[in-house]
Formats: sequence, C-alpha cells, structure tokens
Amino acid sequence: MCRVLKLNRSGFYAWLKKPLSDRAIEDARLLKRIKAFFIASGGTYGSPWIHKDLREAGEKCSVHRVAKIMRLNKLRAQIGYKRRHIKGGKPGRVADNVLERQFNPKAPNTSWVSDITYVRTYEGFLYVATVIDLFSRRVVGWSMDKNMDKHLVIRALLMAVYQRRPKEKVLVHSDSNNVFAVFHGVNHPSMAHA
Repeated sequence: MCRVLKLNRSGFYAWLKKPLSDRAIEDARLLKRIKAFFIASGGTYGSPWIHKDLREAGEKCSVHRVAKIMRLNKLRAQIGYKRRHIKGGKPGRVADNVLERQFNPKAPNTSWVSDITYVRTYEGFLYVATVIDLFSRRVVGWSMDKNMDKHLVIRALLMAVYQRRPKEKVLVHSDSNNVFAVFHGVNHPSMAHA
C-alpha cells in the first residue's frame, strides 16, 4: 500500500502510532478554552476579543490561529442588527428646543426627559424607553419591548403620568427624536407634538 500511495514506510508507521499531529492536539486544547470564553461572552465575542482573553489567561497564540479554529468549528460572533432603509415620506419638521438646556428645574414634575436605548439579550434586542424627572433625576416611567415603536414611548409616558400624577404643566423633551409634549394635569393629558 505504501508503494502504491508513494509513502515512506516510516511515515506510515509513525502515523499509526500517533494519528494526530502536535498542532492538531494543541488546536483541540485551544478549542476548549475558546469555547469557554465564547460561551462566557454570550456568543458576542469574535476572534480578536477571544484572542485577548486567551492572552490574559496566559496562552500564546496568534489572532489568526484563533480565527481559523473558530471558523472551522463554526463559532461566529453575534453581530448587531442591520438597519432597515425606509424610503419616502415627507421630511419631518424639527421641533423647537423648548427646554433650552435648562436641566435644573425649580420644582418636581415641571420638566421630564425621555430616551430610548437597546440591550442585547440571548433572544435578540430588547428596547427600553425611560422618562426621567430633571428635578430629582429619578426614572419616573419606563417601558420595555422587543419592538421599537410609538407604543413603547407611550407606555413609558403613561407610567410616568400614573406614578407622578402631575397637577401643573409638564414639559416632556426627547433629544433623540426632537419631540416634546406638554401635559396639562392627569385628568385630560393633551399632547402637542411638534
């Protein structure tokens, strides 16, 4: 068989004694550590971050070797969401800056600010809308959902109104969307969007 395949007999017998090379054995050992760091990151780390973790743990290998091992074992980092491009529609009108950077109101329930952020979870992204009273710097309303739509913000605002029950006008300012609303008491909250 060695003659037909044009192999050296010594090489064949050496392979019989040790079928895996030293490199393959070392790659299998590294794979266990790579998987441990990959799982610890929640599947979000790619080869550069895994390589940094390995280096901190005392391993000596290149980032290319880590990338190759991850690629061969189908370990891919979870990447962020892709933005959808939505065409058309009239351009929105930018609201006037009614707050005018007055971040220290004299009384509670006079100025609220809101914002939306997202948190990556194992099941995807979770969007969080918050409403903060500028006087106390406390979160007075919040809402979470897997979809970022108007209902997310409305639920956060309704929670803030329910929690605080303002008697006077409340200015609600959102820097990210340039939207503001003015609430006139709890009984008839009228919202004015600009």
